[in-house]
Amino acid sequence: MLNIRDTLFVATAALGFSAAQVAAQTTFIVAVPSDPGQFNPGITTGAHVHAVADSIFNGLVGLDSDLQPVPDLAASWSVSDDGLTYTFNLNQAAWHDGKPFTSADVKFTFENILFKYHSRTKAGLSGVVSAIETPDDRTVIFRLSSPHPAFLRRLNVTEAPILAKHIYENAGDPAEAEANSTPIGTGAYKFVSYSPGDRVVLEENTNYFKGDVTDLDRVVFRIIKDRETALLALQRGEVDYLPRMSAKDISRVEDQSTILTATAGPGGGNCIMTVSFNQDRELTQNSAFRQAFARAVDRNRLNDQVLFGRGKVANAPFSSAIGWAHDASALDALSYDSAAASAILAEAGISDATIDMVHFPNFTKYAELMAQDLAKVGINLVSRPLDRSAAIDAIFKQRDFDTNLISYCNGVDPEIGIKRMYVSSNIAPIPFSNASAYSNDKIDDLFAAAGNTADEAARAAAYGEIQSILADELPYFWLVETVRITAANPNFSGYRPWSGQYLETVRAN
Repeated sequence: MLNIRDTLFVATAALGFSAAQVAAQTTFIVAVPSDPGQFNPGITTGAHVHAVADSIFNGLVGLDSDLQPVPDLAASWSVSDDGLTYTFNLNQAAWHDGKPFTSADVKFTFENILFKYHSRTKAGLSGVVSAIETPDDRTVIFRLSSPHPAFLRRLNVTEAPILAKHIYENAGDPAEAEANSTPIGTGAYKFVSYSPGDRVVLEENTNYFKGDVTDLDRVVFRIIKDRETALLALQRGEVDYLPRMSAKDISRVEDQSTILTATAGPGGGNCIMTVSFNQDRELTQNSAFRQAFARAVDRNRLNDQVLFGRGKVANAPFSSAIGWAHDASALDALSYDSAAASAILAEAGISDATIDMVHFPNFTKYAELMAQDLAKVGINLVSRPLDRSAAIDAIFKQRDFDTNLISYCNGVDPEIGIKRMYVSSNIAPIPFSNASAYSNDKIDDLFAAAGNTADEAARAAAYGEIQSILADELPYFWLVETVRITAANPNFSGYRPWSGQYLETVRAN
């Protein structure tokens, strides 16, 4: 029986390469748990798409290991003294089909795709950017209606991937475009083929505008949904990179792998496992029910039994990694207390309640443990694991759920990954937007005020008030902060696990 590498050898040879050519090339294999389904990173924040597509595309800026902006498609930039004008000088790059990359691509992407379909960029920037100007092919100017302190750090490939105007201008709905299946980017790797449910194959972009940055001739993303199968493939040397793994499995592979940890990665960073309560359903509209739910769940047990102590119980609606904006006491009143939960339900006249929870299959353990806790207070939680596309459809389009469980990534600033969850303007059929359909004018105003000033103290005060309101109203419930654990082939270096472009600079040792 052929193993994964043997199978890939045969498949590559079938594309017309000689055996000698195939043998001489460096093929790097990544195990991904979900089928991306499509490769347009501008219409989703989903990690399943960005884990592959971010290697094909670029943003105006990248983020270094400290999550600070560095050049990407933009070679340099300047900011006006009033913080309202950002001028970017662009690198001379080309799309994978040979067409030149220009400022027109940047303007088109923001105005026609990101401001309409990317939940975080739509929520954070569409109301702030008043104009995008392109005085020449190598210059793009963003004019803001008010200062936006997080602006530069939300222009990387995960938050603002730049797409080709000549590909999407006449392609119809960008969420349904045929081009999403055969992506043309500017990135370090070019699309070769996609076998749904099996693999995605990329090859090195030998005309990359940054030069020869990698030793990898080919990258193969093998879709391996079963965790145990992926681990065994890594142990057998059939896989070089496992982007996400459980802490409990580290001991199985640490002798033969480089173990990497990061709070960010494809799809976003500083993530919190979060329960959304559907504000359109009678029971989950009830604030007493939401309070009882929160008091009934033992989040320390979730951290111990799901994350094996590698995470952190969330003590606020905002990630603790955004320290200046984080209120560490926000959730003090929601500590685990089954007796208190039962009393809240009794006073509200709620008994023998049954609700469902929609979630991705890899979150099943969370749902199982919460169901055990909730059963003690008379709440029957029915787990509904759905594959990623079905879950996104059920939650954000059909709104067919009582509760759901999502890993909401907060980003490096509340404007980037947090605002999109709570503002009423982001109640839309957009993946990873305001899943609860929560609406509060005060919350909208506070987010607007915090996003329109560079005064960090004023922003922190606004965010503190936001967290106090959220903890009281509980449109969501914040469980645990997670970290990304990656196992990588030690024969290579230059990994960038905090970035969507995590393979851009990989070299053989």
